Amino acid sequence: MKILHVEEHGVSLEEVHEVTRFHAKILHPKFSSASVVLKYIACWNVDVHCDVILYLAVKRSTVISRLYLLLRNSSQKEAVQEREKGQLSQGYSEFLLSSPNGSLKLNNWFALKNPLSTSINPEKIQLLPADTTPSCCKMIMGNTGVDIEMELIGDDKRIAWRDMLRTDEFITETHSTSAVLGAGGPAESSLTGSAEQQLRSIRTEFVKQVSRPVLDVLLDRLLQHTVINQEEMESVKVIAERAEKARDIIDMVLRKGTESCSRMINLLVELDPCLCSLLQINSVGVPT
Repeated sequence: MKILHVEEHGVSLEEVHEVTRFHAKILHPKFSSASVVLKYIACWNVDVHCDVILYLAVKRSTVISRLYLLLRNSSQKEAVQEREKGQLSQGYSEFLLSSPNGSLKLNNWFALKNPLSTSINPEKIQLLPADTTPSCCKMIMGNTGVDIEMELIGDDKRIAWRDMLRTDEFITETHSTSAVLGAGGPAESSLTGSAEQQLRSIRTEFVKQVSRPVLDVLLDRLLQHTVINQEEMESVKVIAERAEKARDIIDMVLRKGTESCSRMINLLVELDPCLCSLLQINSVGVPT
């Protein structure tokens, strides 16, 4: 076995010192900018097999669900189950749906479609690498006693996945919730109090559960909305550890008062509605 290097003047081969199941070790590695580019391109063109998980609850006359697209045989399933653990006592049930028939492209986007849904947020879900928490779509539809039909459509307009959850499956699974809430119990609850109080109350779970991609975009948007300044953003960007970065961001905003907290909550609802549903926070008005 040899390593092929792509260089400006052509290609070269390099002897391999040791080979394991997953790695090739070389004694005198060479750097090639072209090979870095090729590696970057390759990571966006990987075929992977996936599983689809749905968390669903019946609230009054509404069916609320969160759909996750995750890599098969990865730690993502455990991460999702940990994230949703507290919701199972709130009437949610887990459904492992059918898997896509073939492989999908890593990092590609897929639009969730349901002809009877009243809301899908966000409209598209990205198939993320194994070392990140999978993104999800929150779907709301009326509890009209019909089966839930779902499709994932790729950017090429092809159907990547299709499944149906029959009414008797989820009504049976959530019958206790339906009995309690169906006659007029509260809809999905949310936190009350000022934006600052809400943000402070979710601090621990936010630090534990928010994903790195959401943090990166949130940081840019906080700067864009003048919640933080350039110097503050740069001080957070250099933090490598995800939880520490999340802790720095929320503490920084909490120190700035109610208006800044309101803006962060609204941005978080926009960027990760599934997480906000778990944290029970909704968009708030920004004080003027």
